[in-house]
This record gives sequence, C-alpha cells and structure tokens, in this order.
Amino acid sequence: MNKKTRNTILNILLVALVVGLLCFFQSDTSSHSYAISIIERSVIYAVVAVAMNLLNGFTGLFSLGQAGFMAIGAYVTAILTIPVEMRDSVYYMNGIVGWLHDLHAPMVVALLIGGLFAAAAAALIGIPILRLKSDYLAIATLGFAEIIRAFLAAPMMDQITNGSYGLNNIPGFKNIFQPVALAVICIGIMVLLINSSYGRAFKAIREDDIAAEAMGINLFHHKELSFVISSFFTGIAGGMLAIYMRSIDTKTFQVMLTYNILLIVVLGGIGSVTGSVIGSFLINGGQEWLRFLDDDTFKIAGVHIPLFHPGFRMVVYSILLMVVVLFWRRGIMGTNEFSWNGLFGLFKRKKKKISAGGES
Repeated sequence: MNKKTRNTILNILLVALVVGLLCFFQSDTSSHSYAISIIERSVIYAVVAVAMNLLNGFTGLFSLGQAGFMAIGAYVTAILTIPVEMRDSVYYMNGIVGWLHDLHAPMVVALLIGGLFAAAAAALIGIPILRLKSDYLAIATLGFAEIIRAFLAAPMMDQITNGSYGLNNIPGFKNIFQPVALAVICIGIMVLLINSSYGRAFKAIREDDIAAEAMGINLFHHKELSFVISSFFTGIAGGMLAIYMRSIDTKTFQVMLTYNILLIVVLGGIGSVTGSVIGSFLINGGQEWLRFLDDDTFKIAGVHIPLFHPGFRMVVYSILLMVVVLFWRRGIMGTNEFSWNGLFGLFKRKKKKISAGGES
C-alpha cells in the first residue's frame, strides 16, 4: 500500500471516528452535556485562534483586538436572532429602538452579518493603525477592543445593545453538529486562503516586508486584507460564542479573552492551523479536566489532600503550560501542519533513538 492510499484511508477513518463520537454525544445530550459544552467551546475558540494565526502567524502583524471584534459579531448576531416576541422582555429597562424591534434573521445569516460588521470596523481602523508595527500595533488594537467594549455598554446604546444589562434569550445551537460544521467551514476557507497566492503574499510580508515590497507586493493592501479577513472570521466566532452562551454582556469580552486566544495560538504553534485547533481543545479541555483540583472534599484512596481547594486547578494548569512552553518553545506543532507522513516519521525516529540507546 502506497502512502497516498494509506493517508486517504486514515483520513476517512478519522472523519468517521469524529462523526461517530458526535453522534454518540448527540444521542443522549442530557448525559453528555458536559462533553458537548467542551467541544462546542473548543471549536468556537479554534475559529478565533486560526483567524488570529492568519494575522499574527502568517502575516506577522501582532494584533490584540480579537475581543473587540468578537464583541461586535456577538452583539450583532444576538440582536438579530433573539425572537421578536421576547425582545420587550429583554429590553425591559429602556426599550428597543423602533426600527430594530421586528428585525430578525436566521442564525447563519446573522453570523455572516456579524462577521461583516466586524470586518467593516477592521477596514476603518486598519487605515491608521496598520501603519504601525510590532508593539505599537498591539497596543493600538488592544485599545480599540476596550473602546468597542465601552461603546457597546454606553448609555446612548441602551436601546440597541441593552447597555450594561446585556442580552439574553439568544437561541442556542440545535445540536452539536451545527457549531462543528460552522467551524470546519470557516477554518477550511481560511486554509484555502493561506494556500492561495494571497497567502503566499502574507507569508512574504511576515518574512521580510521590505523584500516583499521590492517584489511588487502592495504592503498596505495585503495587510489590510489580512486584517479584515481575520476580523470577519473573528466576528463570526463571536456570534457563535453568543449562541453558545445564550446570554452576553460586555464583561464577556474583556482583554483576558484575547489573552486566552493568544495562549492557544502560542501553545499550538504560531503559523500552524492544525496547531491552533489542537491548542484550543487542549486549553479548553485541560481547564475542565483539572476541575477536580478545586474540590476541597476530594480524596485519593480515602486520604484527604490539603492542597485541593478552589483556585488550585489554575495553579497546576499554569505549571503544566510553563512545562509545555519550556520543552516546546515553538509550540506543539511549530510552523508545521499535521500529516500522517509526519506522524509516522516521528514514530520511526523515536524507534531508532530507542534502538540506538539500547545498543549503546
């Protein structure tokens, strides 16, 4: 069996395994609600992480405005999907502006509109801030995210965003397949873009923007394009987060959200799409799998461990992250993408090292 045939069979088996697991969880949502929650949150964060990697890892623009663009997408999606008959109860304090009261859109359409609003905001602010570089760009985008968060909660926005009261009664996903399918489509489109001529131009700018400009690449045009596309998918992910949570307010989109996404990108590997996806599941899953460490009544073999108390989970979690970063400084995947050939090659190299160690 040649490698191409083997890889095709393994890909089919992997897809079948994933679909089978999703069907298993969906068959009894009440029993598997915890696992479903982790999977849904992980795929949403994976979309944001890949979008951030498109900008930071593949174009070399250090942006920290993801929380702001997620907030735009989340609020637009939430406003458009809240059932019309429930809007008066949601906007019970200040009411809702007349032209918005009966405006409603299906989930997918609302997500796309939320992404377009985020992309439009990115296009506007990209004109002045994309002329900045490195830390200055990061500070500017971080400031923009905080401005957006303050604007959404401002009193003048009460009849649109419901101000500091936030939005609730947002319809959730009907099944686990919806967020997974949306995430696969979004990530797939970004992968196609990265592998296109535009993606090669982004990578050239990352490596050496002066050389890229000398080769005829319009630096500002491609930086703006990368920024807008990244923000578009970040806005969609924000809308997905609103649907997942079913209620949002501006506190959801604090700067810590951006740092969590950045952590996923760094852990998975800056410049690796599959690394961002793996990192998302590791970060979200790891935080939940260690939750037993917060239980001060937890016992091992009948022995009470005094270290177990609320907050201890994050201590252990942080130590594990430090260990990973120390041993894999470029992240789990580095700039590489997952492939069966690479996986089997890794096993062969490990086997040779073990054999060589035994002989010596």
